[in-house]
Amino acid sequence: MFKIGDFSKFSRVSVKALRYYDEIGLLKPVRVDQFTGYRYYSAEQLPRLNRIVGFKDLGLSLEEISWILAGNFPPDKIIELLKVKHREALEHLREEEARLRKVEEWLRKMEKERIMPDYDIVLKKIEAMNVVSIRDTIPAYTDIDKLFGEFCSYLEKQKVQYIGPPLAIYYDQEYREKDVDVEVAVPIAGTLPVTDRICMHQLPAVEQMACLIHKGAYENLGQAYKALLTWAESNGYQVAGPDREVYIKGPEPDGSSDPENYITELQLPIKKV
Repeated sequence: MFKIGDFSKFSRVSVKALRYYDEIGLLKPVRVDQFTGYRYYSAEQLPRLNRIVGFKDLGLSLEEISWILAGNFPPDKIIELLKVKHREALEHLREEEARLRKVEEWLRKMEKERIMPDYDIVLKKIEAMNVVSIRDTIPAYTDIDKLFGEFCSYLEKQKVQYIGPPLAIYYDQEYREKDVDVEVAVPIAGTLPVTDRICMHQLPAVEQMACLIHKGAYENLGQAYKALLTWAESNGYQVAGPDREVYIKGPEPDGSSDPENYITELQLPIKKV
């Protein structure tokens, strides 16, 4: 028999772990000295300990391992459990691969430009939301403020309570010099009267949205869009729907805000090519 320290060396399992396995009944010593309290183990226990270590490496919990070693899991149940661990491992691998791509992208930029990137791009799932909105074809992108003016005037009369920042959805599949198809909207709770111009509907959820935060005037959003599209292309994505601009911080009602302090989130639905 071996003292716990020697058994720990042979098995490469810490004394702390062996003591814990004893406490929970997963691997009890063959003998405990009643006077000294020393734990003693046998070489015949190594196969069981190796099985415990192997199952832990597969991602099984100690409770699951205990049930398996006690014979309480039939083969079909073990297969089902291992399939779950397999799916979890694949998901973890995908997350790590995505993290690796982000690190590589930052590394390329830092090595090439020796400066921090202007934007951080993150992937999000955007939940569906109920909105009140106006959708129209406007002469040019700069005319969106007139559409918002009409929209906000109506909302003020209705005393609507927003539950999120206003946003714009651009439906054209390319940049247009004129006749821009755009919807301005705001998420609300409840309902309100609709008109031939104002409607209520649910914006659909988007499983994968590439997003960045732009701080500054709206006139400089072009460089943010360029960064977003370049990132999507370089990472093997293509556009999968209309893009959104979420106006987190914009002009004050009296127009006193400094445009350099505006905060806008660009959201681009994407999918793998």
